[in-house]
Amino acid sequence: MGSMFRSEEVVLVQLFLPTAAAYTCVSQLGELGLAEFRDLNASVSAFQRRFVVDVRRCEELEKTFTFLQEEVRRAGLVLPAPEGRLLAPPPRDLLRIQEETDRLAQELRDVRGNQQALRTQLHQLQLHSAVLGQGHGPPLAVTHTDGPLERTPLLQSPGGPHEDLRVNFVAGAVEPHKAAALERLLWRACRGFLISSFRETEQQLEDPVTGEPVTWMTFLISYWGEQIGQKIRKITDCFHCHVFPFLEQEEARLRALQQLQQESQELQEVLGETERFLSQVLGRVQQLLPPRQVQVRKMKAVYLVLNQCSVSTTHKCLIAEAWCATRDLPTLQEALLDSSSEAGVSAVAHRIPCRDMPPTLIRTNRFTASFQGIVDAYGVGRYQEVNPAPYTIITFPFLFAVMFGDVGHGLLMFLFALAMVLSENQPAVKAAQNEIWQTFFGGRYLLLLMGLFSIYTGFIYNECFSRATAIFPSGWSVATMANQSGWSDSFLAQHEVLTLDPNITGVFLGPYPFGIDPVWSLASNHLSFLNSFKMKMSVILGVTHMAFGVVLGVFNHMHFGQRHRLLLETLPELIFLLGLFGYLVFLVVYKWLKVSAASAASAPSILIHFINMFLFSGSPTNQPLFPGQEVVQSTLVVLALATVPVLLLGTPLHLLRRQRHHRSRRSPHGRQEEDKAGLLDSPDMSVNGWGSDEEKAGYLEDEEEAELVPSEVFMHQAIHTIEFCLGCISNTASYLRLWALSLAHAQLSEVLWSMVMHVALVMSRDVGVAAVVLVPIFAAFAVMTVAILLVMEGLSAFLHALRLHWVEFQNKFYLGTGYKLSPFTFEVEDE
Repeated sequence: MGSMFRSEEVVLVQLFLPTAAAYTCVSQLGELGLAEFRDLNASVSAFQRRFVVDVRRCEELEKTFTFLQEEVRRAGLVLPAPEGRLLAPPPRDLLRIQEETDRLAQELRDVRGNQQALRTQLHQLQLHSAVLGQGHGPPLAVTHTDGPLERTPLLQSPGGPHEDLRVNFVAGAVEPHKAAALERLLWRACRGFLISSFRETEQQLEDPVTGEPVTWMTFLISYWGEQIGQKIRKITDCFHCHVFPFLEQEEARLRALQQLQQESQELQEVLGETERFLSQVLGRVQQLLPPRQVQVRKMKAVYLVLNQCSVSTTHKCLIAEAWCATRDLPTLQEALLDSSSEAGVSAVAHRIPCRDMPPTLIRTNRFTASFQGIVDAYGVGRYQEVNPAPYTIITFPFLFAVMFGDVGHGLLMFLFALAMVLSENQPAVKAAQNEIWQTFFGGRYLLLLMGLFSIYTGFIYNECFSRATAIFPSGWSVATMANQSGWSDSFLAQHEVLTLDPNITGVFLGPYPFGIDPVWSLASNHLSFLNSFKMKMSVILGVTHMAFGVVLGVFNHMHFGQRHRLLLETLPELIFLLGLFGYLVFLVVYKWLKVSAASAASAPSILIHFINMFLFSGSPTNQPLFPGQEVVQSTLVVLALATVPVLLLGTPLHLLRRQRHHRSRRSPHGRQEEDKAGLLDSPDMSVNGWGSDEEKAGYLEDEEEAELVPSEVFMHQAIHTIEFCLGCISNTASYLRLWALSLAHAQLSEVLWSMVMHVALVMSRDVGVAAVVLVPIFAAFAVMTVAILLVMEGLSAFLHALRLHWVEFQNKFYLGTGYKLSPFTFEVEDE
């Protein structure tokens, strides 16, 4: 439980791994996920490390796996998840895995190449058949005798007129979007000395590359002369047309067409056998690929870790350094002994001192993970710093609920989150790839508490879909008011709005048992009452939240041994915060307790008193709440202002004085001997040097050894002082968003109710609309409630709750400048 409120103790461990058992030891540590290895070869190039050849071999295998995976996806198949827990294979199996994978990949390439070649050949036969069977036919002989032009041939033979005149043909197929351009270019290039015919194929043909059905355009061109024929062939080549031989005799074309159809049938049978064999090869890939991918990724990860180890030539072993939690050290030792037992020499691990700040380790479960993620979004806490996540489990949903308080809306959110929680172990829910769904599913427990707290605050506000509910009897008696005030029929007729006077005996029976009295929903000053109530409540919650953040800093100072900060920082901060804004909370509570209904009309204004507090003046029209109020207010302002120089100068002067004291007491030689003895005697290493001193003063790791620069010390402290003092003012105003968002949510619900539901009820009462007609109206109300109020308003309240928690985290107790412990683990590969 202690690790939940503060990060666990992490130590630096040095591992001596025998060369024969180093791979097995690292693999076992990867399965357990206990240690984060440090790179001891940072100055060595990645190409000069010992296991670079093995890493390259694994990368080549991964490229082959990628090819196989793409082929499986191309065939429309799905790779199954690997079964069981797969361990990293021994190094001697890497060559066997590579040979087996390369052989399977080459076989798949050959089969896929044969299939592609057969498809291309079949496509050519089908196009040729379509050209011959399209019915273009050769052009008929010219028989017109109307004039000399019709009887004159297009081209004159050089040997004489009409000698050796021969009509040639070019037939083929082209893509439809190129047909118009081809025909136009042929006509212009050949100057009309040709006759062309373009027709679409009656049936769509399968594209050999994509496999999609495609319509082709067949053409038949007749021309005279060899030069024109050369132009036609060049143009068709440029358009990537498929040109086929065309026989002039129809009988010869029919025989060729029958032969093509027979060849196509034979080729389809061969293609079918090839595809069946291809499916068999892909089946073997489906069985082999998932486990091999996991094993090779694990093997590569092990070699990458081994590349971070230094090689000891004298001891014939690898030396590694790793961060490990103290509570996991026995498990780590046991794992190393088990892994190195076969090698004959046991692996050794022992703690070593280190002045580097250790990483932060906070263990989470499925419930606390989302809250820890919110805290880490502001920055990972430093080692052994107070962890705000446990407190966020309560404060974050509650602040959200203050802005989103409604029983109905909270119940919808709670049921949605509850459904995700109950179905969290279903494989289909875990495997969903939708990013929005993954976001909601990851924060399901956060949404569950947000909905639950919204139901609670909804009962406080007495709102259920913006309507008040009378759970208990009202504390106001209208009958007593009517009997004792003398309301007559004429008075009731003249006054549409009636006033309940609590000063009349029996009118106000006492406070409502829980939440706001439902009679306020009928009052004309309902909004004014809620404004006053929620605004004061926001200020009280804000000051309490900020003070809680300052108090948490006490635990950090005590833990890191920085007791001087309790007097020089924490105490002045509390005096400044509580002396000004804590006093404002006191005035609110005091006025609630002191002012009665009889004196409510002449009650003094808290806001005017708070303004006069800073002006050191009084107001004759605004009477004090208690005797001696002006003296108390002036004293608090003076104390708050007096804390500013303490915050600004106290810590820097103390640090500089302590540094001067260490310099005068220690000689350089004596200090080296003492530091050396301290390292040997205390392997646990005190964490006192990892406090926030170095954050402000520019410390390195040890605040006794680091050289303080006075200008930097005073600059850091000045920034902190200005940030805290101005932050108290701006952050108190920021908490008013609790009031603003709550009123916005309530008013938006009211508008939605009056625009949709109220209109529907009026129609059903006045017009007598059937219930079936009202169904779309109720459906519209439900959709708008979910879309606008639950999604948009909920997201807005969520973001404002994040902003308000930053107000708490920046109150000095949470620096957020650490880094997480990232242990070497195979969990990602297993997933």
